Parts: sequence; structure tokens; C-alpha cells
Amino acid sequence: ASAGQARFQMFCIACHGADGTGNQALGAPNLTDGVWLYGGTAEDIEVAVRKGRNGMMPAFGETLSEEHRKLLAAYVQSLSDS
Repeated sequence: ASAGQARFQMFCIACHGADGTGNQALGAPNLTDGVWLYGGTAEDIEVAVRKGRNGMMPAFGETLSEEHRKLLAAYVQSLSDS
């Protein structure tokens, strides 16, 4: 999961914060609390990364390879496991 941390830092911290606790003003949910709006499996998270969410979260399907999306998803999932 730590391999996805670099991608998280590049693509996610602007909205979700360095610690993944989110920014409600931006509509970016907390990724550390174990509450998943769209499912918390690595597969669910990868889909969210690939397709984006409701016009709030950009889609990264064209930006990140499948391997990098999966690494990022594993890292995001690990944030709620700690």
C-alpha cells in the first residue's frame, strides 16, 4: 500500500489533505474514518479514482495507469485500516 502513497501525494492531498481526513468545504470526504460512501473495497476505490465522483472528484482514468490506480486504491484503503 505504501507504493500508492506517492500518487496520493501527487493527486489527492489538494482535496483530501496530507492525512486523508478530507475537506468538507470542498466536498472531499474523510478517507480515514472507515465510512465509505461508494464502497470501501480496493476495487470500489479504484473505480472512483478511474471515473471520478459526481462532478466533485476528477477522473484519473486517463492520467494514471491501471497499476498506479490499484496502488493508489490500496493506499487509500489502508488509511481507514489504521
